[in-house]
This record gives sequence, C-alpha cells and structure tokens, in this order.
Amino acid sequence: MDRRDNFTAGSVSLFEKRGELHRVLQSKHFANSPKKSRFLEFVAEQTFLGNGEKLNEYLIGVEVYGRGPDFNPQIDPIVRVQAHDIRRALKNYYGEEGRNSSLRVELPTGHYVPLVVKAALEEQAVAAGPPADMVPRKRPPLAAVLVVALSATCVVFALLLAREISRNRGPAQRRLPDLPENLEWFWRPFLPPADAPMIVIPNHPLLRAAHGGDSAQTISRGHVIPKDDLPEFRDTIHFRELKQFSFVPSTTDFTAVGETMGLANLFALFAQTGQNPHLLQSRLVTFEEIKHSNTILLGGNQTWSGRVFLYPQGFHFLNGVILNKNPRPGEEAVYRPEFDSVTNQLSRDYALVLMLPNETKENRILLIYGIYTQGSQAAIEYVTSPERLAELHQALLDLSPDHKSVPLYFQVLLKTTVENYIPGKASLVGVRMIPVE
Repeated sequence: MDRRDNFTAGSVSLFEKRGELHRVLQSKHFANSPKKSRFLEFVAEQTFLGNGEKLNEYLIGVEVYGRGPDFNPQIDPIVRVQAHDIRRALKNYYGEEGRNSSLRVELPTGHYVPLVVKAALEEQAVAAGPPADMVPRKRPPLAAVLVVALSATCVVFALLLAREISRNRGPAQRRLPDLPENLEWFWRPFLPPADAPMIVIPNHPLLRAAHGGDSAQTISRGHVIPKDDLPEFRDTIHFRELKQFSFVPSTTDFTAVGETMGLANLFALFAQTGQNPHLLQSRLVTFEEIKHSNTILLGGNQTWSGRVFLYPQGFHFLNGVILNKNPRPGEEAVYRPEFDSVTNQLSRDYALVLMLPNETKENRILLIYGIYTQGSQAAIEYVTSPERLAELHQALLDLSPDHKSVPLYFQVLLKTTVENYIPGKASLVGVRMIPVE
C-alpha cells in the first residue's frame, strides 16, 4: 500500500491530521507568514470537509488573497507563487523542527489538495539514532522458540475461526442502532442502509465591517456609514477598534446562528445510527449533487431551496413572509414575523419543513428554514424531538386518506416565540400533504 493518504483517508485519524497541521502552522516557517498559513489552513480544512476536488487557483485566490470576481489566475500568478513557497517551507520544516515527526504534510506539485504522509520507517530510524539492540545477544533455547511459534499459530487459528463464525452469522443478524419510534418514522429515508445525508448550511449575502486585514481592493469597494448612525454596535469590539465603519459585500463570512446551533441536534441524532453526515456550505454545492442524494437544506437563503424545491400550492415562503394560498379553518392567509413594540426585537418567528423526493424518488430532500434564523433553530429542535414528532405524526395521519399511513411527502408550518433572540419551543400551525407525481 502506498504510504501516502489524503486528509480524508481513514488510516490516520482526523485528530492526528489536525494535530500535525497545527504543529506545522505554529512553526517558525509559517507562524510569521499569515498568508502562507491561511493558504495551507484553507486547503486543508476544505479537504477535511470533503471539498478537495473543488480546490483550484480561482477559489484560493478569492478566498485567501481577497481577489475579486474578475480574478484571472493566468494573469495573476499569486496562488502558484505562494504554493511554491509553501512547498519549500514544508520541506524546510521537516528538515529542522519536524524531522522527528511520524507524519508529513505535503502539497504535491501542480495540485492544491494537501496530503498527509507517514514517515518511512527508515527515516524514523535515522532520526532516532542507532537502535539500542545492536549488541549481540545470546540465542534463546530451541524449546522457547517452539513454544512461541506454537502460541502464535494458535492465535492465528483462533482469529480465523472467529472471522468465519462472524461471516456465517450473516448480515441479517447484525443490527444497527435504532432510533426511538417517534423519531424513526420521520428520519427513516435518511437512515441505514441509505448513505449518510449531505447537510447544506446557508451562506448569507451581507455587508460586513472592513478591517485592516483586508486587501486595498476589498476596502476600495466599501460603503461608509458614520458610527453615530449605528448605536447598536456601540458595545462591540468593532466599534472600539475600527476608525470608521466601512462595509464590504461578502457571501462567505456568515452562517446563521440558528442553523449552526441546530447542527448539534442533527449530528447527535445521526450519531445514534453510526452515521456521519457530509457538511457543506451552500455556495460549494451544485444542483446535480442535491438531485441525486439524501440532502438536508438548512435556512431559506439558498438557491436550491428558494427556487427549486418549494411547494407553492401549500405554504409558500416569499420575500420574508409565508403565504398560505388555500387557508383552512383557523389558518391565516399570510404569516409574518412579530416584533416587540418597545424594543423592536423579534418576538415570534415562523418556519417551514418540507419532505420532498429527489429527482429519482429514491432519496429525500428535507428543507428546514425559518423566516429568521431563530425559526430555523426551533424547527430543527422540533424534528429531532421524539415528543414533538409524535404530535406531527398524528397530524399527518389525520390528513392522510386512510388515516393509517403517513404521506411520503409533506409540508409543515411551525411557529415559535423568541426572547432575547433565543427561540422557544416550536408549535404546529398546519400541515399539507404533497401529491406523489
């Protein structure tokens, strides 16, 4: 087997990979070079997340070096030049500080996906010096050798026998961990033997505060707002440190807090079944990837949720409100977020949950998003709670034609109170059955 493994391989644990990367970045060869450190850290972290195939000169130039959307790697060689410097710095590090390390971080020539390389045994031996057992030793008695050989043979036969017994039991007797019944009915399409789902978190477009670490080109595109016009920021570190508030556009720096908090619930749920979902930012996900896999889309600020996977005949998210095209008794035609009349803080939010088929109907697309991020968090907590899903299960049974089976595809409207920007428990407003086409 080749001794090289990329960062996502299983032969070296993620903990070991991150530890080796951390040691490299803390060395004198990188600690005083923030751009080189950022470059190596960025490509490594993207590879940790399974996005290595997406790494290229353009992405690195934009993300690491602040180049604009018109960045042309053929004209501006910044990425290639820095990659060359990083390879040289890694070589120097492992020739000095890291010479005794059992792992090696490499950036192969012509590529931007880093590798972790196990040091060859002979390299470790040279670094450690001559072995202590070079002094000739007395040969053991023949009887001792035979005892050791027979013991080893017995161990081998025992292992082979255990493996054969395990094979004969067959997969039918191997049980994966089960979820509680009130969770299992909802999450069944995402559970084994299905592959672990892809979870997509939103990248919100925003104007963030520019700072001294930005490039001159980034700062030149900023929009200045007098500090006195933004008293809400007075207690922030930005207000104290920045001479002025110049805001620059970004689609990479912010993921909503509610969706992020909800990830803990989702990963804890899938951990019960031994699954490890694949987490991605929305800007790095293609439509084709979503169409052909189990996918969970968090937050409404995604191209794939707002334009492709809605069901407008039921509840319809549009321009910051939720429309109800066909109100039923007790329902409203429009659901708007509510705010405290004195503080103007959000006091009530709404969220949609949609269970839809993907293109081949073999897998599912699950959308969970609120009007605000607090609604998203409350909705995620709702669909990961056995007690709350029992309520939804009954509502869907009441809606189904036979009142015995839950519809395959459905839509749920939830509401939640919000206090100090923290959501309370979500409650059910309405459900809709989505027809099977």
